[in-house]
Amino acid sequence: MISIALPKGSLEEQTYLLFKQADLEIKKTDRDYNPTIRDPRIGKIKILRPQEIPGYVSDGYFDLGISGLDWVRESNADIVEVADLPYSKQGAGNVKIVIAVPKDSDIESAKDVKPGSRVASEYPNLTKKFFEDRGVPVDVHFSYGATEAKVPDLMDVVVDLTETGSTLRKNGLKIVDIIMESSSKLIANRKSWEDPVKRQEIEEIRTLLLSVIEARGKVLLDMNVPADKLDSVIEALPSMKRPTVSQLYKSDFYAVETVVNKSEVNLLIPKLKALGAEDILEMDISKIVY
Repeated sequence: MISIALPKGSLEEQTYLLFKQADLEIKKTDRDYNPTIRDPRIGKIKILRPQEIPGYVSDGYFDLGISGLDWVRESNADIVEVADLPYSKQGAGNVKIVIAVPKDSDIESAKDVKPGSRVASEYPNLTKKFFEDRGVPVDVHFSYGATEAKVPDLMDVVVDLTETGSTLRKNGLKIVDIIMESSSKLIANRKSWEDPVKRQEIEEIRTLLLSVIEARGKVLLDMNVPADKLDSVIEALPSMKRPTVSQLYKSDFYAVETVVNKSEVNLLIPKLKALGAEDILEMDISKIVY
């Protein structure tokens, strides 16, 4: 059985949703930081700050964990990156560690930052390296949160994590550079990854989680198509792979099944009907396993 560290805070809600959709529902207990999952492969769950998870996984306190790539890089943890899980606080997508300054500043990139500038950041290691690589000596101050509020009274520059940049703009800041893009990562302890039994359990959990990620935003289309319309209907399908086609019993109709992006369906279904498809069914997909 494996132990898993899951992130508290901004990623918590989306992580719970991901595990539930993967049929690994996390059940809260009287102790909020020690939920359970009823699965024979999982022995222990712990909810921790994502900043801490890479280090704890690296040190062997947990076999598996979920944290942002930003915290993996900031902590320089020696872990195995098992899978990319592209979700964030607001759903699907990546986030960015950015450099921001007052909107009326003449700074347009990190290279324009004046030597000796005071920089507030929750990522002191990444920040120092980024400016050092560009030959700009700065005074980095660790920030415990609300980083955007510290300019210009306390700091000259902020380094912050953002999805849309809206909070920075509301606080009178503009983004002038990007240190890195980050997404949620499934990470493993190296010894656990090298253990055949634990590795199989880790890979099975990975398969379930990735199957949910892959299914998001996609639907299954089923339809019946007369033989003389089959080629034109199939040409119109933006299929992941070749569609499944089977002839209906004692009929000159064929059943066609394919997976398409949900965003395309409203335009696609009328087109398929006009091309001769009948009995079109649209169905949600919970998992896709390649």
